[in-house]
Amino acid sequence: MENSFISNLDEWIKMQKNLLATLKDMQKQDQAMDRLDLILASRVAFQHMMRTIKAFDQWLQDPMVIKHMPKEMLEDVKRTSWGILEQLLELDIRHTSEARDLITKLGKEGKLDPLIWSRPLLEEQQNQGRRGTFTTM
Repeated sequence: MENSFISNLDEWIKMQKNLLATLKDMQKQDQAMDRLDLILASRVAFQHMMRTIKAFDQWLQDPMVIKHMPKEMLEDVKRTSWGILEQLLELDIRHTSEARDLITKLGKEGKLDPLIWSRPLLEEQQNQGRRGTFTTM
């Protein structure tokens, strides 16, 4: 069982290193990306982050791992994961605020695509006293 466990860890490490190398190579191409490329690249990043986070969560539930993991490793995981969480929350707040401001501006200017927005944004905001969901057709 130990050899199988070690082999699985080796494969995971190899996969992660390959992805990291690919990511670093792709970062050199950022200047040539159009809007669709940026969306796809962001989605790939989020998909892999979710996969890695799920695997990390499972890792921290595995008795074989947590029985032998030293406190220093756990402190590193906690410190790093909280740093990542803080950056993610800051990104979410910044991006959501900017999107809200842009949508409000476009709504006031009558520039929202009618195929996406079923009624004027200002009318919708006046009818709702709370944060609502996006209204689409």
